[in-house]
Amino acid sequence: MNLLADLRRRFRIALELLDTGAGEVADMVLPSKDPKFGDYQANCAMPLGKRLGRPPREIAQEIVDRLDVADLCDPPEIAGPGFINLRIKDDWLLKNLSQKVPDQTQLGVVPTEQPRTFVIDFSSPNVAKPMHVGHIRSTVIGDALCRILRQLGHRVISDNHIGDWGTQFGMIIYGYKNFADDQAFEKDTVGELSRLYKLVNQLVEYHVIREKKIPAIEQQIVELAARLEQMHDATELEDPKDRKKADKRHRQAEGQLVELRATLDSLRNHLSAVENDSLLGPLASEHAQIGSAVLAETAALHAGDQTNQSLWDRFLPACLESIDETYQRLNVTFDHALGESFYHDRLAGVVEDLTERGLVRESEGAKCVFLKDDDAPFIVQKKDGAFLYATTDLATVEYRMSEWTPDAMIYVVDHRQSFHFKQLFETVKLWGYGDVQLEHVSFGTVLGEDGRPYKTRSGTAVGLGGLLDEAVERALKIVCENDDARDTPLLSQEQRQTNAERIGIGAIKYADLAHNRTSDYVFSYDKMLAMNGNTAAYMQYSYARVRSIFGKGDIDIDSLRSSGSPLQLTHPSERALALALLQLSETLQRVATDFRPNHLTAYLFELASAYSSFFEHCPVLKAEDAGLRNSRLLLCDLTARTIARGLNLLGIEVVERM
Repeated sequence: MNLLADLRRRFRIALELLDTGAGEVADMVLPSKDPKFGDYQANCAMPLGKRLGRPPREIAQEIVDRLDVADLCDPPEIAGPGFINLRIKDDWLLKNLSQKVPDQTQLGVVPTEQPRTFVIDFSSPNVAKPMHVGHIRSTVIGDALCRILRQLGHRVISDNHIGDWGTQFGMIIYGYKNFADDQAFEKDTVGELSRLYKLVNQLVEYHVIREKKIPAIEQQIVELAARLEQMHDATELEDPKDRKKADKRHRQAEGQLVELRATLDSLRNHLSAVENDSLLGPLASEHAQIGSAVLAETAALHAGDQTNQSLWDRFLPACLESIDETYQRLNVTFDHALGESFYHDRLAGVVEDLTERGLVRESEGAKCVFLKDDDAPFIVQKKDGAFLYATTDLATVEYRMSEWTPDAMIYVVDHRQSFHFKQLFETVKLWGYGDVQLEHVSFGTVLGEDGRPYKTRSGTAVGLGGLLDEAVERALKIVCENDDARDTPLLSQEQRQTNAERIGIGAIKYADLAHNRTSDYVFSYDKMLAMNGNTAAYMQYSYARVRSIFGKGDIDIDSLRSSGSPLQLTHPSERALALALLQLSETLQRVATDFRPNHLTAYLFELASAYSSFFEHCPVLKAEDAGLRNSRLLLCDLTARTIARGLNLLGIEVVERM
């Protein structure tokens, strides 16, 4: 039962009876933030009052007069300028909550009457490089959305669009041919490939800085210095406003000049560091054309060169195996992992079809789609004939529409790709796929304590494997300390390790999901593993705490569920917990509406808080009589199951003891 959806449906009927088109404000029915204003509150009368030119309180009364909620709510109350407060009837709460007691699968979440097919594109690492902290957000957000949409009854197809065909393989192939350590390759294939990629990337970057970036900045400095000399002396201008504007322009130009010179110094220092390095210096000199050589190796691979193809075939399995190990630790799976290589043979056909439809024009030799209001075109084929990510993404859309006919395609990708997806979606619509919903589910950056993107001290992205290892190590210390503090420790070493794995990895996932996905957040192990506040550790503790009651009371919960023992609501804390337990369905629907899993983490924290209040005010094992005791035990059971289900939908496992 989705209580909020039912209330909005009833309000929509009443609003349409009041005024045609007024039903659109039914979404202003929301859970109340303060129990003294009821369980739900409707603020529809305020915008309607402005629209109809009448007092909102008068309109609120007319809405209430037309509202059919007698079976669901106590008589609605009008408060203040026109707020409508709603309190759900206790007998309705008891009836619907009782239906959840024997429900072992859905916990009251009724599958949608209109299931849709979603393709969710997430994670998408480059296989030639180790996964790093930057991959965590896409992976856990995408996985949570898959789980939640499936729980709501939708058909979900998860697709990991792996980067297995790009320039990074040209770098690795060049590195392997020139710098490979055969013994290291046989011992640790992925580690050696990663070393080769990093080495070649450093050398390519050196020459780009030396040959392109530094000359470009030097030219900018010369031009800006010349402009500064030509600027009028502000003191020579008579009009004070002109003097102020001239002075501002002069100061801005001087500031830009300072920044350019600082950037130039930084780049020169980078060159010096490479040139003075005993390994990199000689290699940079010996491989002066490494940039073009890497592009040539990439082009040869794409053209079917036998040597490069065989190397690619040799490298790829080990890379995929390494990535899969990380996914196993994260408890993330995919229905498909169709990488860029899968679409390679389709790219020419995409450009040909776009051209035949009159969507492609040439610009400086490149083939482009020009979009309204965009200064930069959407390039689908470069001047040299090479294809781009844009072309691959278009081929991906074409394949997915042909194979799966989805209603929606969801891309869980960094916010920095927003412009790319804007252009992609506009092109897809022009191409003829106007009916499919296309969504870029963007997210912010993982930051370090310094407020900058989270990196190692050397300035490289933090490896995801190491990130998980440290989280588990810290969690193991907490688990051991807590267990050793007992008079008699309860956990075996194996159980401690299992708990640490679930708590440590759960902490990282929950911390990410608990933030509004569009916001940046600071990565902190201490905050993630805290036993209080809205953290995975607190939620896992809450679950274990609830479950411990059944052990202490020697309760056969399966028998109690099937006993038909009635629920009772004798205390406000019991009622608040009952209402929270019935709000899981509406919470999941809210996640599905705007693709923000933090709605679910907020709900779980509120549920745990409601349980804490219930536990404080309502004795369970020492209840006044057997009927009340059984009722409260069933409330405990529903709470534990709801927390476990909610965490599972976030890809997080519970622990029985902490």
